[in-house]
Amino acid sequence: MSRERHVSPMLNKVPEVTLVFWIIKILSTTVGETGADYLAVHVGLGANWTAACMASLLSAALILQLRARRYVPWVYWLTVVLVSIVGTEITDLLTDKLEISLYVSTALFACALAATFAIWFAIERTLSISSIITTRSELFYWAAILFTFALGTAAGDLATEAFGLGFQLGVIVFGVLIGFVAVFYRLGTEPVLSFWLAYILTRPLGASLGDLLSQSPNYGGLGLGTVHTSLAFLTVIVALVVWVTFEGERTETANPAQ
Repeated sequence: MSRERHVSPMLNKVPEVTLVFWIIKILSTTVGETGADYLAVHVGLGANWTAACMASLLSAALILQLRARRYVPWVYWLTVVLVSIVGTEITDLLTDKLEISLYVSTALFACALAATFAIWFAIERTLSISSIITTRSELFYWAAILFTFALGTAAGDLATEAFGLGFQLGVIVFGVLIGFVAVFYRLGTEPVLSFWLAYILTRPLGASLGDLLSQSPNYGGLGLGTVHTSLAFLTVIVALVVWVTFEGERTETANPAQ
């Protein structure tokens, strides 16, 4: 018997890009915004402790994700939610603690993301998420994800605060930009480019949506609070992940040869 049978190659480690994928992604970014604010302000952990605790949880989730040999919905989306919170905290620490301008942090994260993409492409020759089948490509993927969240947070705050768009207009502007990306994708724009542009833009969209729902009306929000907003969105995320998990298991049962 050939020894090659003992080798267990990775299957693709990320989900198929569907409507459900984008819904969970936007909800995750919103939870990242409201969850970080809740822990830092209402629980009283402060930005430093929140960042440290969430970074520890993210490290544990990443270990689970990297050790998996295939896409496991709850592990993957738990990691995304934690990356969202950590990305938010990184930007908030730079802005609030180190008093670095949002213009500078936005440019810094844009350069970091561009460098990640450049190195990733130089080594792997592709940025497609359908090729996340090695630990190395997955590490590049998660580095890019972290920088998209940090960049999206900084760019979103820059647009809504420094540029004065406000939360409502911020949701509209970023929603329209994502709509343009979808249209250009339909017209034949390179799929990988379209994916990453949409992925980056969903972060400020989710952040603006989270602020719109949670912040006080005095600041242009609807006043639902970070607790209710976070719990509502987390509930929907859990429900969708459970549905995706059972749907995947049913598909595997129906197609055991795949």
